[in-house]
Amino acid sequence: MSEALKELGALIEVKRPDCVLSWDVSFGELNVDVAPSNLVEFVEYLKSDQNCKFSTLVDITAVDYPERAKRFDVVYHFLSMYQNHRIRLRVSVREDEMVPSIVDVHPSANWFEREVFDMFGILFSGHPDLRRILTDYGFRGYPLRKDFPTTGYTEVRYDEAQKRVVYEPVSLVQEYRQFDFMSPWEGANYILPGDEKQETK
Repeated sequence: MSEALKELGALIEVKRPDCVLSWDVSFGELNVDVAPSNLVEFVEYLKSDQNCKFSTLVDITAVDYPERAKRFDVVYHFLSMYQNHRIRLRVSVREDEMVPSIVDVHPSANWFEREVFDMFGILFSGHPDLRRILTDYGFRGYPLRKDFPTTGYTEVRYDEAQKRVVYEPVSLVQEYRQFDFMSPWEGANYILPGDEKQETK
């Protein structure tokens, strides 16, 4: 399988040197780095070429690298049911850079791209309806960025007295942030309630 993927990687690089920045095979999948400007035509090529036939878009996600100039990798996973191969495309972009939408090639990319926009704040140019899909309309920030606080910014709860949903700034008292990570089942020299029957006589 690995040899077949290496052959495919070499073939793709020869046929589309304008699109392929680099490629490698790892964990049984072919990984190809692509320039954002060539993404759409490269995805079309992968879908239509007889040696590839990557007709199924499995997923689109992103990875945040805050220390890099090109902060985000937008990652595409495709499957060829005809060749039984998988390919992963990586597109590196800056925070202020847009990624071309592939909705015209793979209509199923619509909600994937909306999710990446909602979670990371990455914009997709040419998307027919780019708006939040998982968070609330007034949500502030992008939850999967590394600099987003784990507590969030806003707490949402239903207020019984007001009979409506209330939005409040998050305010955690410091003692609630102290955690004891030791499992009660390890190193405990006491008997938990309900375990008294385990005592030997």
